[in-house]
Amino acid sequence: MRPEDTITPYELQDVKGEAVSASRSPPDNEVEYFDKLGDARQYTSNLEGEGTPTEGVSRHRIKNPLFRNFIDSFKRGETTARIADLENDLTTAVSPQLSNYHGSIPSDEVVIEKEELKRDINQRHMVFMAIGSGVGTGLLVGNASTLNSAGPAGLLIGYALMGTCVYCVIQAAGELGVTYANLIGGFNAYPAILVAPSFAFSVGWIYTLQWLCMTPLELVTASLTIKYWTTKVDPDVFVVIFYLLILLINFFGSKGYAEADFFFNCMKLAMISGFFILGIVVACGGAGHDGYLGGKYWHNPGAFRGEKAIDHFKGVSSVFVTSAFAFGGSEFVALSASEQANPRKSIPSAAKLILYRIIWVYLTSITILGFLVPWDSPQLQPSSDGKKTSPYVVAIAMHGVKVVPHLINAVILMAVLSVSNSAFFYSSRLLLSLSQRGYAPKWFDYVDRKGRPVRAMLISALFGVICFCATSKKETDVFSWLLAISGLSTIFTYFSICVSHIRMRSAMKVQGRSLGELGFRSQVGTYGSFYACLLLVLSLMAEFWVALAPIGEGKLDAESFFENYLAAPIGIVFYFGYMIWKKDFRIFIRSKDIDLDFKRQVFDEDLIKQEDEEYAEQMRNAPRWRKVIAFLF
Repeated sequence: MRPEDTITPYELQDVKGEAVSASRSPPDNEVEYFDKLGDARQYTSNLEGEGTPTEGVSRHRIKNPLFRNFIDSFKRGETTARIADLENDLTTAVSPQLSNYHGSIPSDEVVIEKEELKRDINQRHMVFMAIGSGVGTGLLVGNASTLNSAGPAGLLIGYALMGTCVYCVIQAAGELGVTYANLIGGFNAYPAILVAPSFAFSVGWIYTLQWLCMTPLELVTASLTIKYWTTKVDPDVFVVIFYLLILLINFFGSKGYAEADFFFNCMKLAMISGFFILGIVVACGGAGHDGYLGGKYWHNPGAFRGEKAIDHFKGVSSVFVTSAFAFGGSEFVALSASEQANPRKSIPSAAKLILYRIIWVYLTSITILGFLVPWDSPQLQPSSDGKKTSPYVVAIAMHGVKVVPHLINAVILMAVLSVSNSAFFYSSRLLLSLSQRGYAPKWFDYVDRKGRPVRAMLISALFGVICFCATSKKETDVFSWLLAISGLSTIFTYFSICVSHIRMRSAMKVQGRSLGELGFRSQVGTYGSFYACLLLVLSLMAEFWVALAPIGEGKLDAESFFENYLAAPIGIVFYFGYMIWKKDFRIFIRSKDIDLDFKRQVFDEDLIKQEDEEYAEQMRNAPRWRKVIAFLF
């Protein structure tokens, strides 16, 4: 035997805590895998392809280590304790994966692994996610039909009302996120322990369906966006390219998602900022061929669609679901902040970012849009060839500004792909979460060694195939039906967050628990949650009315109703279906029966008071510039 074939035995502890006798060979160019009970671990192969078997360990020869590593990366990640927290944390979209190896792997290797995982989504990504994530079809494309239905004033009022609701939801989500930071499933799991399992099941599946449908919805929108440039090329050509791009990005896991989303968000925010400036210049007559516009379109054809007050109210009502859909994704920001080192400081900061997002990205851009495009413009409606143009492109192009509309359309295309990328990522994690909580088949509870829920990703990819309807003449109809499923689900999710918040506070009061146990308290309290619930219920009622009797039509329309209200009957089926399946007919869990100790983090009230006093003293002695920054962020 040659010296280089000498084997030094050592012990490797597997995930079940059993010792596995193994061997290590000195050469640096060897790749080691260990097999036990038919489950491949590592094996050794030297340059000559010779191997020396050891007790309990089989050695196999591989000709291409890179290919073998690629194949093995799809095997179940057993070294991560079943990865109960897999990137299943839908807040930061990535969770630390702690190794179950103890003593057999040097501590410096374990530290490196943790650091690499933690760097997948960092503060740089999160800041841009807070401001730009989710900004896509709802705001940049869907507002064309909404502006036509409500008028500029109706559009602005609807978004402003829903914006106040979203702010209250973020506060409630932040409080729950800090309190139940260890609960698998995030805000979709809160109702199961605070409201009722049937309610959690229904909302969880509706929310998952929303993100599953979002991938094909955004890809169909991308093909519609392409038609601004050409209608001669088969839309499926572009859909194939976009579809494969989304799959490729998500193949790299949370790291690929985070970097792609960061780039897309930078482009979106740059476009919206540029639109602000150019929009003001055009409205003031500094560009284009129409001279000074001012509030011209608010007078003719008018601030609202229709002449009667009932038409104005109907127009505002039609905005609620679209605006809720456009705001979708905001809830992730509060929950990601709850995972930071000091959530009591990061949650208020995240809430401020959401407030700035509501004002800057949504309300300001919508206001400028109303100054540039009349609600009766034919360009807001899809053309006969299926061409559907973003209102932001129309706002600049109709006044004779050259080149810029093409740049805006290109960025809108990136924004749509950004949301499609997020939808693919979130839908697979949501499906995994449902599986882990027993709400979906256990088959989906599979995470490979790279931290990817590959089986859940397969379902997301299959849903994405719907996007190939882009070549159909009914492309816009498919867009409407997918939007119907996605729109209302956001309202249901927001409602579940606020109801869970109210129920937790009620249980704490009934059971005599102090609010000082909470690491973070909603700045709007339960009053904000009650307000949000009321507004969301009114939104559902108003949407029911508008869906049944569309604006501008004097008769009931069943097709229009289901196009706008499809998610409601689906949610009802899930709700009662769970009751029958589990034979659990509870409408809600009584406050006195809610287990406030299950997965809940209890904070030291005295320590929190001390921290607040120290921070207040620190701010009193801080320079003025620091006080300004602390106030703003």
